[in-house]
Amino acid sequence: MPRFALTLEFDGGPFMGLQRQPHGPSVQQAIEKAAFAVTGEQVTLAAAGRTDAGVHATAMRAHFDLSRPFDPFRMMEALNAKLKPVPIAVTACEIVADDWHARFSCIGRAYLYRIANRRAPLTLELGHAWRITRPLDAEAMHEAAQLLVGLHDFTTFRSVHCQSKSPVKTLDRLTVRREGDHVLIEAAARSFLHHQVRSIVGCLALVGQNQWTARDLADALAAKDRSALGLNAPPEGLYFVAATYPGE
Repeated sequence: MPRFALTLEFDGGPFMGLQRQPHGPSVQQAIEKAAFAVTGEQVTLAAAGRTDAGVHATAMRAHFDLSRPFDPFRMMEALNAKLKPVPIAVTACEIVADDWHARFSCIGRAYLYRIANRRAPLTLELGHAWRITRPLDAEAMHEAAQLLVGLHDFTTFRSVHCQSKSPVKTLDRLTVRREGDHVLIEAAARSFLHHQVRSIVGCLALVGQNQWTARDLADALAAKDRSALGLNAPPEGLYFVAATYPGE
């Protein structure tokens, strides 16, 4: 039974998230439907991470199994043909070992958050960045962000609907930089809590607008209380950008 590993790019705007949902369209549902149209088999897609409604991906990793051989390049081409016109693309496809799992074999995940820091309304980036009109101090945001790097109890930055067994996570990297009128925030860890990145970004935006200090951010972390959160950033600026596996 061959296992097909996919790399996915998608616009999260039309979807309720990556994972199949009973109340609206999902990325998983679209790919499983396309795979059935190509192979005549009902497959179950597993992915490296879950994404909320409106969250995008440039390199989400996923897999499904088939009962018979199929050329991976032909699979990629056929899936892309069947996925039209929904905004999902399979950018790579390969056959992997039976014990390779898109979620459980993953040892690192990375997200990018895009803030458009400008007065003018968004046109080309509408739905793909968070517009903040007040000037942001990216250097202050980066300096404050380093307080969150490492092993911490991230209860404050965790959705009340999070299903993780523990709020304790190790944040390997959190950087903030400015590129023109954009502020880009990158986060990397083995795994993340539900809403963790968006919650961190929202509080860093408060720092960037001089509404919070780095001390306020540290106090929010230490509170271990969701009510101490300053702001949860909207989903449209968030992108899943990388999943890492042993040997890669």
